[in-house]
Amino acid sequence: MTGTATVVGAGIGGLATAIGLRRAGWSVTVLERRTELERYGAAFGIHPTAQSALDRLGVGDALREHAVPYRDAHIRTPDGASIARLPLERIERKAGRPELLISRPYLLDALLAGLDAFGDVPIKLGERVTDVDALAAGQDLVIGADGIRSAVRTARFGDRSGPREVGTVAWIGIADIESPVHGETWGSGRFFGLTPIEPGRTNWYATTPEATTADELRGLFAGWHDPIPRILAATDPATWIRYEMRHLRPALPSFVSAEASGQVALVGDAAHAMTPNLGQGACTAILDADALTRALAAAPPGPAGVAGALRAYDRERRRSAQRTAFASRTLHRFMSTERTRLRDAAVRLLPG
Repeated sequence: MTGTATVVGAGIGGLATAIGLRRAGWSVTVLERRTELERYGAAFGIHPTAQSALDRLGVGDALREHAVPYRDAHIRTPDGASIARLPLERIERKAGRPELLISRPYLLDALLAGLDAFGDVPIKLGERVTDVDALAAGQDLVIGADGIRSAVRTARFGDRSGPREVGTVAWIGIADIESPVHGETWGSGRFFGLTPIEPGRTNWYATTPEATTADELRGLFAGWHDPIPRILAATDPATWIRYEMRHLRPALPSFVSAEASGQVALVGDAAHAMTPNLGQGACTAILDADALTRALAAAPPGPAGVAGALRAYDRERRRSAQRTAFASRTLHRFMSTERTRLRDAAVRLLPG
């Protein structure tokens, strides 16, 4: 079927949804509360399943143009000893393609180019949605892709489910040197990750106790194995990004709402914001967009067709995404524990 839709939010999930709807013949408008799109340079891991979804959206080639494969990464202790390999080889063998890493600006550029190719999908910046029912009344569908503090989610599901702090802060940055090793180093109550992002540069991320300041960050990792201190020294603190880690709790009873005032679907962080420990935030948003737009493309015309497509989307994505969010939150607690001997012994039992 075809129809009219407004996508609230111009992040990864919102842009991917807009592309999928437009490819299905829908008339689409994108609203973004910020006055410009966020373009900070953190690396996203794109699992093969999300790569296939981007292929179906027509932007897979643009993704691969700037992405790098992620291989041979380990979990290490602060002294540099490897205690396990990340399961990247198993993922590649099973899927026939590797996990890819791409910087956020490149992924945004790929999605924006895919949307611009249609020439008729406006992205209206500086648009803050305050009346979701009024917006939905004039459309066949409203998609809430407006993040963990989603106004669309609150309007339809109330504020029982909302952002919840996990007691730690995350730091991310990019160093203009290449790391000889990749993966994660797990210490007591904190950890540090290193991934490739493009030739000559390294993406890094760290999690520390909530009270940690920028002045303290280098000191927390000063005695850790090479190249962690060098990576931090090579990155200007003015470019570091710090944010308090949050997730959406409790889990929503549905990702969709079909009311007389209009039909609504949630995608990405608006539906299932999670801690970043599994590196699946961007992937789940892309998979949401793909599943929702496939269901709508196959639906018969009319409001009943939209309602049926929303139910199909909810069946396909809600439990899967919520399981991923739960697993990520559980892994965060496991990684951040101060009982490191027990944790490290358990990690050593993982298959190589």
